[in-house]
Amino acid sequence: MTSLWFESALLPQGWAAQVRITAANGHIEHVAVGVPPAPGDERHALAVPGMPNLHSHAFQRALAGLTERRGRHADSFWSWRELMYQFVERVEPDELEALSALAYAEMLEAGFTRVGEFHYLHHDRGGVPFADPGELAARIAAAAAHTGIGLTLLPVFYAHGGFGAAAASERQRRFISDPARFARILEASRAAVHGIPGALVGVAPHSLRAVAPAELADVVALGRGGPIHIHIAEQLQEVADCLSWSGRRPIEWLLEHASVDEHWCLVHATHATDAELGAIAARRAVVGLCPITEANLGDGIFPAARFLEHHGRFGVGSDSNIRLDAAEELRQLEYSQRLAQQARNVLAGTGGVSTGRHLFEAALAGGRQALGTAAGGAGAALQAGAPLDLVTLRADDPALIARRDDEILDGWIFSGGRAAIDCVWCAGVRLVSNGRHREREAILARYAKALRRLLA
Repeated sequence: MTSLWFESALLPQGWAAQVRITAANGHIEHVAVGVPPAPGDERHALAVPGMPNLHSHAFQRALAGLTERRGRHADSFWSWRELMYQFVERVEPDELEALSALAYAEMLEAGFTRVGEFHYLHHDRGGVPFADPGELAARIAAAAAHTGIGLTLLPVFYAHGGFGAAAASERQRRFISDPARFARILEASRAAVHGIPGALVGVAPHSLRAVAPAELADVVALGRGGPIHIHIAEQLQEVADCLSWSGRRPIEWLLEHASVDEHWCLVHATHATDAELGAIAARRAVVGLCPITEANLGDGIFPAARFLEHHGRFGVGSDSNIRLDAAEELRQLEYSQRLAQQARNVLAGTGGVSTGRHLFEAALAGGRQALGTAAGGAGAALQAGAPLDLVTLRADDPALIARRDDEILDGWIFSGGRAAIDCVWCAGVRLVSNGRHREREAILARYAKALRRLLA
């Protein structure tokens, strides 16, 4: 039994004072409001639900800061991708686990309590299949289990190098599978997460340029009604190439040819038209936004304000993991809209509404939907029946001193960031204390050893 008491906590009905939460077996049993702490309660100042991270490539944490040198020609997503390919060619299974573990520990320290791992590195160096098709999925699962973060594993089907089933490049060999091999990878991935409490497995057709139309339908069928994630319309070149291939824009083509619904997460969707935004919202799909990575790669600015006018659903992810900070993802999202529109508080919705509160609750709901944990509603916030996934904030952080209610979220998101985080619980286990993961030193030492070999 876990008993926690908070001076203030964000509950489904809003902010409440003197909140006592009891939990057992990783789930909340009772929430009481306006009560004093009981003997033995662990006391904290401020509590909010943990944020889902709906899109991660964990191994890319190791690339942070290594691609910030201008090449001979104008740099872009595509030149960055070549550098990423060069790096990933060297990664061994032990190293993948080490890199992933640090990424997941830092996610927890940053306020994320569940990750959607968009896992496309399946084969050994040179594209040689492992004897166990789930070898690398098992390494992802091990990293998640070690750190304690909740896991929605999204094995990626990647078959081609471009639209129209173009041949893959030599550097894409470690990702490439045919449908039969992918089915084996998927089953092995399900076996890999078996025994990890709360772990789920979805499917991820990588993108329309990497998956042929018939293959897309097959991959969706393999998903058994679970989460379906796909990269879509991230780059203008991708849009132009899709038009040349099909006469349709990527999102337009997908909506015409796939049964997109609430199980789908359209990752990035950066270059969407008004009609496409409305159609995504009508299908109740989630748009997965990764504002820090999208800014780093120069993707462009997703038209979030117009999407919200259609009552669209979104969540946030850390993608390349160049910087891990749940609050900063939300801040970057709002700031991109301010720069584009030359206005303030663009995503607040209506007058008098806290921008931080609106962003936080929308990303919480959208992220949970995209990661397959929204069924039945239990777990949308701190309530009975939900997993005990929560973040405590420091009331003495300069961004939070004397703040109340929604001012707490505004202060954390727009000023405090991860420095304001004190403790983090996931499935009832306190994994972060005083801003540091309980296994940080050992995880960092293993990461450092792996990275030194990779960069030697």
